[in-house]
Amino acid sequence: MDPVTGLSIGRILVGIVALVAPSTAARLFGVTPAANPQLGIFGRMFGAREIALGAVTLASRGALRRNLTVVGIAVDGADVASGALEITAGGVPKLQGGALVGVAAGAVGAGIAALVLSRGK
Repeated sequence: MDPVTGLSIGRILVGIVALVAPSTAARLFGVTPAANPQLGIFGRMFGAREIALGAVTLASRGALRRNLTVVGIAVDGADVASGALEITAGGVPKLQGGALVGVAAGAVGAGIAALVLSRGK
């Protein structure tokens, strides 16, 4: 499996969990659903975004696939920045915020690796 396909499938799976069971997804990321009553709508919005981005990237080929991978890197980079801002502002505990930022940063790294590894294809 090529790295872009793996990353796309990962996005879709994470998105499905967040869309169908936002409280479960939140707990997996160390966020307490009871302390965040509006979590459901934001979790589902996140899930829909991840499913859409993963699916459209998975279905694309060539330059469009590469461009969508870059879009994914930008989206994940924005998640890193958002998480860092929330940690700094005290909006999330450092441990949970760090875990969320770490996941987003890992996705950025995976996207960059996918671009590099797929360059010759």
